[in-house]
Amino acid sequence: MATLTEAPPPLSPAAPEKKPPRRRGRLVPYWLLLPGILWLVVFFALPMIYQASTSVQTGSLEEGYKVTWHFATYWDALSEYYPQFLRSVLYAGSATILCLVLGYPLAYLIAFRAGRWKNLVMILVIAPFFTSFLIRTLAWKTILADGGPVVGALNSLHVLDVTSWLGMTQGDRVLATPLAVVCGLTYNFLPFMVLPLYTSLERIDPRLHEAAGDLYAKPSTVFRKVTFPLSMPGVVSGTLLTFIPAAGDYVNADLLGSTDTRMVGNVIQTQFLRILDYPTAAALSFILMAAILVMVTLYIRRSGTEDLV
Repeated sequence: MATLTEAPPPLSPAAPEKKPPRRRGRLVPYWLLLPGILWLVVFFALPMIYQASTSVQTGSLEEGYKVTWHFATYWDALSEYYPQFLRSVLYAGSATILCLVLGYPLAYLIAFRAGRWKNLVMILVIAPFFTSFLIRTLAWKTILADGGPVVGALNSLHVLDVTSWLGMTQGDRVLATPLAVVCGLTYNFLPFMVLPLYTSLERIDPRLHEAAGDLYAKPSTVFRKVTFPLSMPGVVSGTLLTFIPAAGDYVNADLLGSTDTRMVGNVIQTQFLRILDYPTAAALSFILMAAILVMVTLYIRRSGTEDLV
């Protein structure tokens, strides 16, 4: 009976209820993304929609253009200017390969051998960006001028005989030839190849090279089995950053080439600014964009890596 009459032990205080997180906190990331989304909509999506509508219009500048869903403009543009499309892919591909051949050793040197000179070499790589794209291209007209030291050296080494046989030059002349256009593209877009390669190579752990050496691997084997596979994200990023703008470039072909080296970018510029055939120019732009998108997609799948720098 005594135990029954005793007062019950005091109850422990209830744990405070957790308040649900404020909804405003959840919306913060979306508010931060809003300026970028608006930028893409205003300066990318809307112009794309406008150009798409322009490509299916008919009419003239005097009478005005109307949307008549004239998709035959695409076929007419492609059938008439397919040589310029093929030439753009050829020039851009050649410049991309040259940038890779020249840029990979340079990026390797900066990442593993430059030491205290790394920052200086990096400044030299990006130094062309300190001047205008137009000025850099015009400088090549002086470098490749007829009778200049560069052309004289190539001629004395009989290099121009080989390039003439390949159709890249004409006799002793380099300017106004495909070789001049490819040289200009290579020079202007080389930093876009070096920087991603350097970033990818610098991420490689040096201990992997040491481990491969401890296993008696030759330097060539270390490069082939360790260094190059681990640098593939930089290779893919660099080739894309080089090929895509080079395929649509028109400045190098205009200043360093001739009418026989016109690229599709030159045709689009002429249609937009001189002939004023806006539907054809818009159709050419979309054909070029679609072709590059297909090639880039196949290239990324073929490369076997989606980890881009």
